[in-house]
Amino acid sequence: MQFFFEKTRAGKYDRLRVARDGGTEEIDCPKIGGIPHDMVHFAVESVMAREGYMRRVAAGERLAFRMPATIESDQMERLVEVMQADRLSQFPDAKDMIAMYRVTCEARGIRPFALAASDIAALRAEMARLARLWEATPPGGTLALSFERTN
Repeated sequence: MQFFFEKTRAGKYDRLRVARDGGTEEIDCPKIGGIPHDMVHFAVESVMAREGYMRRVAAGERLAFRMPATIESDQMERLVEVMQADRLSQFPDAKDMIAMYRVTCEARGIRPFALAASDIAALRAEMARLARLWEATPPGGTLALSFERTN
């Protein structure tokens, strides 16, 4: 399955589209520093190879603002939040981001999975790669991504 991220010309949101079963599903993606929020999900789930929002959509769940919670998708959601904060905070030390991940999980009663500094480095590299691709996408243009990396 491919995810089609459309760069809007103005406003607070870009768009995410998926096509399947003869139809198209769309959702607004908040523009939050660099790449759209759902593209952060894509980056995190690609690197960590764990099931979160985007992998659940790829597996057939409907594209929606909310999905029923699972332990792994909740863990991934917390990591997405942390990686957005990482970018907006000018990339603090990896150990601080790992600690933030643990705190955000624990605050929501979720057991965090193990993270290493090498994971944070890989996540940052993937988000930087996607940011370069997104920056090269003109307003009104679309960037297609899939978990089978072809870009």
